[in-house]
Amino acid sequence: MAPSPTGFLHIGGIHTFLFNWLFARQHGGEIGLRIENTDTSREVAEAVHHIEDSLRWLGIDWDGPTTFQLDRIDDCKRVAERLVAEGKAYEDEGAIRFRMPDEGSTAWDDVVRGRIDYPNEKLEDVVLVRSDGRPTYNFASPMEDVWDGITHVIRGDDHIANTPKQINIIRAVGADVPVYAHVSNIFGSDGKKLSKRHGAVGVGEFRAAGYLPEALVNFLALLGWAPDGETTIMSRDELVERFSLEKVTPSAAQFDYAKLDWMNGVYLRALSEDEFAHALVIWLGEQGYEWDALLVRRAAPLAHVKLSRLDEFPAYAGFLFEDVRPDPALLDGGAPVLEAAEETLAGVEPFEAQQIEEALRALAERLGQKPRATFQPLRIAVTGSNVSPGLFESLELLGREESIRRVRAAREASA
Repeated sequence: MAPSPTGFLHIGGIHTFLFNWLFARQHGGEIGLRIENTDTSREVAEAVHHIEDSLRWLGIDWDGPTTFQLDRIDDCKRVAERLVAEGKAYEDEGAIRFRMPDEGSTAWDDVVRGRIDYPNEKLEDVVLVRSDGRPTYNFASPMEDVWDGITHVIRGDDHIANTPKQINIIRAVGADVPVYAHVSNIFGSDGKKLSKRHGAVGVGEFRAAGYLPEALVNFLALLGWAPDGETTIMSRDELVERFSLEKVTPSAAQFDYAKLDWMNGVYLRALSEDEFAHALVIWLGEQGYEWDALLVRRAAPLAHVKLSRLDEFPAYAGFLFEDVRPDPALLDGGAPVLEAAEETLAGVEPFEAQQIEEALRALAERLGQKPRATFQPLRIAVTGSNVSPGLFESLELLGREESIRRVRAAREASA
C-alpha cells in the first residue's frame, strides 16, 4: 500500500487487500503488508499507523512485520548495478534505466482477465534507481516480490500497464514470475471511480458512520466476486472457505450504499442485546459522546431492531441524554392533554413502562380521545419529535422527575 500523507485510506485499497487476504488464508499461505514509501517523514509514519489500525479494526491480519520499500534501497542499488554490468540496464543522467525489449510482446495469463499480450514497442526504458539513489516503484516492487517469494500478486487494474515492465525486470534477474490477478476498481452509481462525491470512501468514515467491521468486510468481499450469485450474508470463515479468484469478475463493481446499510442492519440485529449495547457504548465513546453508559445500555433494546447504522442512534434516542425543545406548532392545542398527563404521571407507581401505559390509556378514556390523540402531544413534549422509540419505555428511561419537567415545559410553551 502507498501511504497517503493525509492518513486517508481509500476503501478501494482495503478491497484489494481483502481479496489478497481471502486468497492467502484459503490456501494456507502468507500475506505481507508492504508500504510503498518514497520518504521517511513523520506524516508517512502516521499514515502507516492509520493503515495498520484500519486493517486491525476490520479483522484483517498479515504475516510478519510490516515492510517498507526504502528498507531495501541498498539491495536495489546492488541489483541495478549488476544489471548495468550485464548490459541489461544503463546509466542516464545519474539515474539507472532498464533496457526494455523493443520487439515482440510481453504476455501473461491474468487469473481475472485472461491472456494479456502487451506490445513491447510501447514499453519505455523505465528508471530503476533515481539520481538520488532511491529505487522506483516499478523496480522495488518486483524485486521485493522476488526476495519475499511472492507467488501471487493481486492488485487493482490500474497496475496492468506496470505488469509487463515488472515481468521483464523479474526475468532479467533470473527469477520466477508470479501469478498476476488484476481486480477492477470500485465505481459509484454514476459509473465513475468511487470518490468523495459519492459519499464516504475512507475506512475511517465508514467506521465513524457506525458500520460494523464484519458487515463492511462481507459487503466488500461481494464487490466483484460472488460464490453462487445468491448467498449474501457470509461469516469471515465462510468467505475464506468459498473465495475463488476464478470467480472474480473483470467488470467494475458498483458501490451500493443502500445495500451496505441493509447488510449492516442485518448484522446489527444478529447481535445479542448485550453485544449491541456494547457496540453502541464503544462507538459513542469513539465519536466523543459523553453520554451515561448505563443509560445507553438501558436504551439499547429500544433501538436494536430499528437502526441500520450506529450513527442513527443519536438522532433516534438522543432526547434521553440531552434536553429537547419541541416545536410549539406541533403542540398546538395540546396544552389540556399535557396538563392532564402531568397529573397522571405524577401518580404512576412504580414508574415503569407497563404501569405508565395503563395510566395513560385510562387517561385517554377519561378524556374521550383515541389513545393516539393523547399520546402524540406527550411524545412530542418528552422526545421533541413525533417519531421516537416506544413512548412508555422512553418515559421510564427519562424517569418521573425529568418526564414531568418536560411535559410542564411543553405545556407552558404551547399555552
